[in-house]
Amino acid sequence: MEYVTRIVIIGGGPGGYEAALVAAQLGAEVTVVDCDGLGGASVLTDCVPSKTLIATAEVMTNFDSSYEELGIRVEDTTHDPDDPARVVGVDLGKVNRRVKRLALAQSHDIAASVTRAGVRVLRGRARLEPGQASDGSRDVTVTAADSSQERLTADAVLVATGGHPREIPDALPDGERILNWTQVYDLEELPEELIVVGSGVTGAEFAGAYQALGSQVTLVSSRDRVLPGEDPDAAAVLEDVFRRRGMNVISRSRAQSAKRVGDRVEVTLQDGRTITGSHCLVAVGAVPNTADMGLEEAGVRLKDSGHIQTDKVSRTSAPGVYAAGDCTGVFALASVAAMQGRIAMYHFLGDAVTPLNLRTVSANVFTDPEIATVGYSQADVDKGVIDARVVKLPLLRNPRAKMQGIRDGFVKLFCRPGTGIVVGGVVVAPRASELIHPIAIAVDNNLTVEQIANAFTVYPSLTGSIAEVARQLHTRKTTELH
Repeated sequence: MEYVTRIVIIGGGPGGYEAALVAAQLGAEVTVVDCDGLGGASVLTDCVPSKTLIATAEVMTNFDSSYEELGIRVEDTTHDPDDPARVVGVDLGKVNRRVKRLALAQSHDIAASVTRAGVRVLRGRARLEPGQASDGSRDVTVTAADSSQERLTADAVLVATGGHPREIPDALPDGERILNWTQVYDLEELPEELIVVGSGVTGAEFAGAYQALGSQVTLVSSRDRVLPGEDPDAAAVLEDVFRRRGMNVISRSRAQSAKRVGDRVEVTLQDGRTITGSHCLVAVGAVPNTADMGLEEAGVRLKDSGHIQTDKVSRTSAPGVYAAGDCTGVFALASVAAMQGRIAMYHFLGDAVTPLNLRTVSANVFTDPEIATVGYSQADVDKGVIDARVVKLPLLRNPRAKMQGIRDGFVKLFCRPGTGIVVGGVVVAPRASELIHPIAIAVDNNLTVEQIANAFTVYPSLTGSIAEVARQLHTRKTTELH
């Protein structure tokens, strides 16, 4: 009998199921061990649900902010005369039922795809046993919900267990009034006054979404501004939009505790101030799911944060053990997790492999407007990490933006002086997640601003601003040369 390579993948999120598909395609015998459902948190409680909720919020925002300017007449005498913009409402229970229905459908589609590829899926929790056999194989023990166990032997193990919401000890979620981001989809009624603790990507996305749906939102940020890890110009635009739409943004304030007081929630800040609302959403980061898995006993080195240390081909410090996704702390994006998982399988199974290059990763914040980035950042330029020329063009000048009533946003490009090679970009606009792609192609393929400028764009279109920024950088480069 021909020898077949045995792969055990722990975790069925993007890092796990994408790796399973690759390994099966390359002829390996693959088992995926998963305890929640294929797709993982990304599909069941994070990306897919949140972006589905945001899609409803986006429709609300677009209508509220532009229907009068675009000449749309609303024959409605039932809305609040003191709030003329809010002419439509939302049934949050119906929205959340759709959210969960779509998430489950996506999970089932992934399971069907993986099963069709010949992958075995086991429901349970896995533990990596210490040591290796003489042939280099390792054992993984799987414990099912009924406490029954099965031991699997693997030539390679991929750990792709993701993460879970970080908690504040004195603000533990109860699933009713104090919530983490996995629990908001059980709400049947829109929170009247929502306090969002944490102004990173998750906090900003939910704060913007619930504000658009009709909640009065207070956003508590421990830093000087919202989205402290994003482009400062982009974060400034978003914070201005938030405040203009009525959000109460409290900067440089860290939440210390949250407690129920009747049907209200009282949040105490470290400076002693208290704020109250009907609900509180705690969004203060994530913790990797790496505890109680036998990783360190098996020789897998963990960082102080609990994340698994990996190299650029997803190897851990233990031979034959790879890791991918949020449990590695490399870049908390489904696309990066999937790439890490695929790279791990390509590497172990001897296929051609390109090491992970985070400089070509596109990322997006699904607020309104969206913020999309790729390549080197403004912070890299400011800190001298790279010498680059920068041009930023407001969307206000774009004819398509004027037609659509878009007031906020910009396109920013970074290019190398002399060569004009595009090394990064930022787009702040509706559907920035789509508009960043031509810039990502430029970064990935070392295209120049001349090549971007000379490519035809549709008129009128928002992509016209990308070409215009490239033309301005080309002009600046030509001026410097002379």
